[in-house]
Amino acid sequence: MNTPQGDKQPSPTPEELRKQVEHTRDELGQTVEALAGKADVKAQAKEKAAKLQEQATEKAAKLQEQATEKAAQVTDQLRDKAAHAGRLVKDNTPDPLLDKAAHAAAQVRDTAARAGHLAAEKTPDPVREKADRAATLARANRTPLIAAAAAVVVLLLLRRSRRRR
Repeated sequence: MNTPQGDKQPSPTPEELRKQVEHTRDELGQTVEALAGKADVKAQAKEKAAKLQEQATEKAAKLQEQATEKAAQVTDQLRDKAAHAGRLVKDNTPDPLLDKAAHAAAQVRDTAARAGHLAAEKTPDPVREKADRAATLARANRTPLIAAAAAVVVLLLLRRSRRRR
């Protein structure tokens, strides 16, 4: 069987035939799997949904980062403008008026302090304890609270600007 005859190739041995059959089966199995994957609409839809969800999550994170940056910029601008306005008012206000304003501010502080003490005396202990816990919690979580407040301000500003259009 394995004798060469002219230009003909020798006939394959049984072992070679087994290897060819095994190789062909492997290729056929891979082809069937590929076709099954293409025909599985549900799996494709899940894959597409997962991709879209990942893209949406990335976009949301990017937008949140941009909003935080914008909020920081706006906050800095407002702080600068308020400081500038305060300097202008102080520079252009006569001294007697500044003295009167300082005296009025001191009176307001004293009155507020008295009102605070009176409210503290009249407030029941359970309410005061809860208020103390809330204040402590707010102080402990200052950064997230500021970030949340900044995000709310940015959203309100965006909403306001869209209404004007």
